[in-house]
Amino acid sequence: MPLLVKDYSWTQTETTVHIYVPLKGARAGKVDIVCTDEYLKMNYPPFLFEVFFFESVDNDKSTSKVGNGVAVISLPKRSPKMWEHLMITPCDKEMKKQIRESALQKQCDNLNSQSAAKAEKWRAEEKHLVEVMISCGKKVKDRIRNLKMAEQEKTITELEALRLSSKQTEEQEDSATTCNAQNDTKTQTKTTINGNDQHQQRESAAVARCKKTPSQLPALRCTGNIQVKFTTRVFQTPLRESKVQEEEEWLRKQAEARRIISADAEDLKELPEEHRNHEWLKDKGDAFVETGDYLSALNAYSLAIRLNRKIPALFSNRAVCHLKLGNLQNAVDDSSQAIVLLTPPVAANSEARARTHIHRGVAYCELQLYIEALQDFEAALTIRPDNEGLQKDAQTLRNVIQGQAISMPEN
Repeated sequence: MPLLVKDYSWTQTETTVHIYVPLKGARAGKVDIVCTDEYLKMNYPPFLFEVFFFESVDNDKSTSKVGNGVAVISLPKRSPKMWEHLMITPCDKEMKKQIRESALQKQCDNLNSQSAAKAEKWRAEEKHLVEVMISCGKKVKDRIRNLKMAEQEKTITELEALRLSSKQTEEQEDSATTCNAQNDTKTQTKTTINGNDQHQQRESAAVARCKKTPSQLPALRCTGNIQVKFTTRVFQTPLRESKVQEEEEWLRKQAEARRIISADAEDLKELPEEHRNHEWLKDKGDAFVETGDYLSALNAYSLAIRLNRKIPALFSNRAVCHLKLGNLQNAVDDSSQAIVLLTPPVAANSEARARTHIHRGVAYCELQLYIEALQDFEAALTIRPDNEGLQKDAQTLRNVIQGQAISMPEN
């Protein structure tokens, strides 16, 4: 159920109304504002602020500023005059319901119209973009076609020039062939003699190559072994540069954990065998709590946690000791760790979860963190909905948050 905000303030001129609403610790991004000419709603959980205006305002010209712990809403009046009240009086529930439904319907209509306008604008922009793309494509095609035609004309001109050049070359070769035919008979005898001499020279060179001794061949290469060494790795997977930082961080955490375990093991070696049993230490701590010796119980629970950090009851019981000794932040930390260990929430650990939420809620109350305390008491109420004491404490916290009471729930 939302908490109604009543500690707001407002001022006015003949033309404008200014409303100042405290945010009570809420962030500006969590504030949801709905406004029409007759209705204003601000929602920032767990708080709700509503105004049913005395007269109509101009919502289109209204402004809002959220920050520094307060929301300032400026609303121009439709009729310039001074109002007697900010809200209409009297206003029954049925009338408020009608105004609220009408305002929400107007808000939905405005959102729908804005969405339709955005969609229409998007379609127009998309259509214009398609037209621009078609125009650009057409220009590119025309440019490519012109380039092809220019290259074709250039190629035709070059081929024609090459054809003319080839024709002139053939005519020159024909005339040269006629002149050379007359000289072939004279040179034929000389060519035959020179050919025989060249053949004899080639045979002599081949015989000389065959007579080379084996001692002139290059020596064989020596054999050997190449030693290959691989870098030692802790992981079985191949080394990857992208994983080097992650692997080094994991190895560092493992080394730190081994160091802590080794230190604890050295400390615990001096204890008797029964003192190294976390169950025995838990029972010992419970006995100290029953006698009111919370400091001894705290030490017993702390030693048991060093031996086994997976038991939620150890953290929950130590949180009680911290709470009794006034160590409020330590009580919050231990209660939070116990809640983490009590995950997932099942019927078997419901009572333990309820007690832990109550312990943390009481610590938050002592720290004057009333909203966090209310959340813990409401979480306990989901488990124990019929507990009248919890219901009374939760209501007291709601009153404290709204500034209507100053008494706190007691442990």
